[in-house]
Amino acid sequence: MKNKKRWLALGLAAVTALSVFAGCGKKEAKDDKGSVYYLNFKPEAAKTWEKIAKKYTEETGVEVKVVTAAAGTYEQTLKSEVAKKNPPTLFQINGPVGYQNWKAYTADLKDTKLYSWLLDQDMAVKDGEGVYGIPFAEEGYGIIYNDEIMQKYFALSDKAVDISSTEEINSFDKLKAVVEDMTAKKDQLGIEGVFASTSLKPGEDWRWQTHLMNLPLNAEYKDKDETNPDKIDFTYNKEYKQIFDLYLNNSVTEAKLLSSKSVDDSMSEFALGKVAMVQNGNWGWGQISGVDGNTVKEESVKFLPIYIGLEGEENQGLCIGTENYMCVNAKVSEADQKATIAFMEWLFNSDEGKAFVTKDLGFIAPFNTFSDEEKPTDPLAKEILKYMADENKANVPWNFTTMPSQTWKDDFGASLLEYAQGSKEWDKVVSDMTEEWATEKANAQ
Repeated sequence: MKNKKRWLALGLAAVTALSVFAGCGKKEAKDDKGSVYYLNFKPEAAKTWEKIAKKYTEETGVEVKVVTAAAGTYEQTLKSEVAKKNPPTLFQINGPVGYQNWKAYTADLKDTKLYSWLLDQDMAVKDGEGVYGIPFAEEGYGIIYNDEIMQKYFALSDKAVDISSTEEINSFDKLKAVVEDMTAKKDQLGIEGVFASTSLKPGEDWRWQTHLMNLPLNAEYKDKDETNPDKIDFTYNKEYKQIFDLYLNNSVTEAKLLSSKSVDDSMSEFALGKVAMVQNGNWGWGQISGVDGNTVKEESVKFLPIYIGLEGEENQGLCIGTENYMCVNAKVSEADQKATIAFMEWLFNSDEGKAFVTKDLGFIAPFNTFSDEEKPTDPLAKEILKYMADENKANVPWNFTTMPSQTWKDDFGASLLEYAQGSKEWDKVVSDMTEEWATEKANAQ
């Protein structure tokens, strides 16, 4: 009897042990799924990424966390987050310069389906045989205009120009003539200003220190046959100044008040019909359509190239390219890396994922997994696709991925604000930014 009890006790102990191990096995299996933590770059897309994360978790059981960095703070936020116990598994770099800063954290993605799906694999950020950054959206920017207001202007009997449509504006001189005449007639047009606020609040000035600067930078690169110079001359600073002045002098907001204005303010002014034009990209459609009280008709939202007075700009198109490259954190667990890659592949290959990309994010995705019917249908994305297909237009590539650092951008933006407020001479703006370009490039080597 004692032996029987002894064997029974041993059997129960064994069953208990197996139960414990089985429980551990289940926990490990769950952990093997890994998880995803995406540090988002664009505040305007935060709600959409959160919706995508929720849907993917519901479908797969894999946790997806989205954190959005405040405008202009991505590098700083990324540095802080990667030092934490649970760092981002998915983050962005802005191209070759960004890669140099984060190469220790970027996993090689050359064997992923995502890389194999790229329409142009040369777009990826590479180092030797490795692939460390995958572009995920082709985007474009220019001057967004409300065609209803423009048609109202061109119908005026006393307009000061001899053109009759926005399509006839193909140079800075024509743009300037139209804009200044519209400002003089703003009461007739029912607007408060031609351009939306030139947002120069710190962190909200990227439209000027990055996007607008791309045009003179591209022209200088072409002149010198350079792609990533250690120094620049800002050869076309006068051309930059005249378009920037046009924005400042014909804006809904006085220049001295621009230190408090954000991009959201600008997009809201456009959406509410207070202004006729705003410089921004196709990602801005969500901001326009999402404004309460929006009065702009979808069919009236169109793009005009940014003319600054360059030779041959009559054939210029929009600024089209990408600065958004997805990277997988090489320092997180293998399970988290696999989960992150699987999440991206779902987003750019599954029917549900692709619907989010085209309809919610409005991306023109550079992958062969998208058919012609799966391209974005919002008005600004359609304008981008139109310019991309127009062989008579020379679209401007995105060269700001070669800008030396976020510090350089921030300091240039601060100089632009000082100039706008009248406390800094333009020549000093030019000398400061060219000197700091050389310094920051040297520091990065």
